[in-house]
Amino acid sequence: MAHETPSQLAPSWFSPLDGNSTTGHEQRMRAFGRLWSAFMRARVFIAAVLLALQVFVLVTGTGGANWLVLVCALHLAAALAVLLWSQPVRPGGSFALQWLMTIGVDVLVFGTLQYSQFGGIHYTPLFALPVLLASILGPLVLGLGTAAAVTLYLLGEAWLSAPLPGDVSTARLLQTALTGTGFFLVAVLANQLALRLAREEAVAQSSQAAARTQAQVNELVIESLSEGVLVVDTHGVVRNANPAAQSMLMGKAYPHGARLLLSSRPGWQGLSQLVNETFLVEHSLESEVSIGHEDQPGTHRFFVRTRLTASRSGSAGLCVLFLEDLREVEARVRTEKLASMGRMSAAVAHEIRNPLSAITQANALLDEEVTDPAQKRLTRMIDQNAQRLARIVDDILNVARAQPSQPDTAPPVLPLDATVRQIAQEWARQNKGQGVLGVHIHAPGAQVGFDPDHLRRLLVNLLDNAKRHASGEPSCIRLITQPSGQDQVRLSVWSDGSPLEASVRRHLFEPFFSSESRSSGLGLYICRELCERYGATIAYQRTRLDQRDGNEFYVLIPAVPGLRLPQQQSLPYPPADDPATRPLQGHHGRADASPSLR
Repeated sequence: MAHETPSQLAPSWFSPLDGNSTTGHEQRMRAFGRLWSAFMRARVFIAAVLLALQVFVLVTGTGGANWLVLVCALHLAAALAVLLWSQPVRPGGSFALQWLMTIGVDVLVFGTLQYSQFGGIHYTPLFALPVLLASILGPLVLGLGTAAAVTLYLLGEAWLSAPLPGDVSTARLLQTALTGTGFFLVAVLANQLALRLAREEAVAQSSQAAARTQAQVNELVIESLSEGVLVVDTHGVVRNANPAAQSMLMGKAYPHGARLLLSSRPGWQGLSQLVNETFLVEHSLESEVSIGHEDQPGTHRFFVRTRLTASRSGSAGLCVLFLEDLREVEARVRTEKLASMGRMSAAVAHEIRNPLSAITQANALLDEEVTDPAQKRLTRMIDQNAQRLARIVDDILNVARAQPSQPDTAPPVLPLDATVRQIAQEWARQNKGQGVLGVHIHAPGAQVGFDPDHLRRLLVNLLDNAKRHASGEPSCIRLITQPSGQDQVRLSVWSDGSPLEASVRRHLFEPFFSSESRSSGLGLYICRELCERYGATIAYQRTRLDQRDGNEFYVLIPAVPGLRLPQQQSLPYPPADDPATRPLQGHHGRADASPSLR
């Protein structure tokens, strides 16, 4: 079978890195260390057997020199010393002292025993150990050198053992030559096998490292997908689900580490039927499925695609479901619509501005002719609403266009508390919210750079949104101002509405996104654009106020430099005769404390 080198393997993202990585070198050193330790234990075992054999010969008196016991004992001590205190050298490096302490000592001891042999005991097979040790753990030159040294010793021992130099047995010389040839073959074959095994191990380790890294990348990609991935077997048991699928199915209540049965939950019947049909027809399906949550009212629509994995027998093994929230798809469609509307905004603006100009001019001419006070009021109302409509058109066009981070002219400086109080009173009169809205002013002296009409638009949008989701009970909507550090003011609108879903929170400030069919979905988007124009930021959070949970939209507005904001612990009381601006008693513990946000 042809050997497969690393360059012949299938290409991988990580193969060029793993071949020279520090981790691969450490793994090779650990494997070499294990092999080295095995050889050292074998040397200790053979030395112990030889010592026991010499002791037995000495005790039984069957022959042999007594000093051979001392030689075997020293050999055992040297083998133990190398095993316990010596570290393996780097593969391919110089053996140096370790060669003398291992291979040299073994050849010397085995040669001494061979020369002093008695009773027909032969120690020639023991020379295979140093030859193998040198061939496997060292370079080929070391293995061949060891085989040559052993062969020369055996030839010399055969020549010295003859009674006379000329009486050397030809048969013994031939046997010694064959034995030496065998040691040379053992050295070459063992070295080649060791190199092959090392290459195979390096390839296997590189492949395993690449597979592990690829698996980690796949898991990271799957976990980061906004699309839900669900793995279901033929019995309808959920084997695995990525975080997106877990959130779609059960939210935070998904039991990690537990297997779920699709057919056991009423809200998952659509998924269960789609999986069963996929296994039945044995090919992929696509369908819209409604999934219900036990802890949330209503159902959510998902677009589901199924794929089958093939088992070893060729039949369907697992069903992989890809779930996509249709609200996410609709949000992308709305974004595309916004891009299309941006291209049409200029033409629409001209179409609206021309009639507005005609209405304004006609109203001005009419105002010059009428003298009755009631008719004068009507013309003023027409003029005010025409101007307001023109400002709305300008705002929509400004939102559609790319706005610079800083306006060309400095915005007017407004006293925040007084402006917020006035806007709140006007909103409460127009929307019948005197008992519903509670205004809590805690930033006296704070001034912000904000256009008054834009601040009005911002607050009106937030208050309208809060009223749409509030319970309607007294003080179910709160408008709060308070300092936020030394250079910002916090303006927040709180309502006691139900929690927003995670999918809704992700798209709160996107254009044309709304959880209600009658809403245009531009309110919060315009709020964000207006805030960014003046360097402010707007955000949402779930907050507890007066022992009630609610939704809060808060805006952090930069304060005008040079004006020191009051500290929160020394805020003055609001007017006592205005119930709408009464501080939040019972929630703060003190009347002058600002609302705590959790």
